[in-house]
Amino acid sequence: MTALPPPTALYGCMGLGGSWDDAAFDDADLARAEAAVEAALDAGITWFDHADIYTAGGAEAVFGALLDRHRGLRERVVLQSKCGITLPRDGAVGHYDWRPAHVRERVERSLERLRTDRLDVLLLHRPDPLADLAGVAATLEELHREGLVGAVGLSNASHHQLAALQAHLALPLVADQLEMSLHHRGFVEAGVLVNTAEGSTGFPHGTLEHCAAHGVGLQAWGALAQGRYTGRAETAADVATTELVARTAAERGTTPETVVLWWLRRHPARIAPVVGTTDPGRIAACRDAVLREPELTQEEWYALWVTARGAPLP
Repeated sequence: MTALPPPTALYGCMGLGGSWDDAAFDDADLARAEAAVEAALDAGITWFDHADIYTAGGAEAVFGALLDRHRGLRERVVLQSKCGITLPRDGAVGHYDWRPAHVRERVERSLERLRTDRLDVLLLHRPDPLADLAGVAATLEELHREGLVGAVGLSNASHHQLAALQAHLALPLVADQLEMSLHHRGFVEAGVLVNTAEGSTGFPHGTLEHCAAHGVGLQAWGALAQGRYTGRAETAADVATTELVARTAAERGTTPETVVLWWLRRHPARIAPVVGTTDPGRIAACRDAVLREPELTQEEWYALWVTARGAPLP
């Protein structure tokens, strides 16, 4: 399989397919999914990010229906899905599961729902502390040899966890998907707050550097910060940042959503934001973030950061 160029941005399909209660999607869900996918394509986004648990499988199922409805769409898009999380059900607790048979079963079920013969990218969703890394690596390689999976990566993993799996895996890990945004700033603060009282940010320091050194693409879920800087401010710092984002957008002739995503993309790690809104208008508002290179100066980037954190840097 030909190696895929890294994405500029992805569309996150978590909100497609109806509810999370195992109910089948209906015609209204299909229409909403179609509008969101069309808006993403119009915005220049061709990578679509799924997970087997999203709306209890409904997100993959409704997308598969769209692939059936629109012949030729499969060849225009990159399909990425994730497995490894088991939701609480029938009295069992939610947990993580990287057992080889479980990974294979989840991949096969995702392919059925998506009505396709391959996943272009498979991510293991969250690290399983009980995982046999050699065993799951062998399974990923088998799925690749069989043509069911094109490339593999992780989600919500530290650089140590990436390295531990890579030690058993002949395939290169191509992606790590983490929560990163102007609000969830640990990915930058973990580095600059070393040797300060604020030093623990919750983000695994060294992960960005590891990914850059080993060619692992970074994908940012929650990239729009749940609208915190585009109309849903919660704190005084959010309000100040919303105003700064709006002024910057007006100066650049673009949208606030684009400025928020440009802040991520301006980082040299070349972070690819995952746009998760189902609102076609908000998806369209991200178009410049995909099709234009970030137009933030160093001073503007830092101003956004300091304003969002509500305190000066050390």
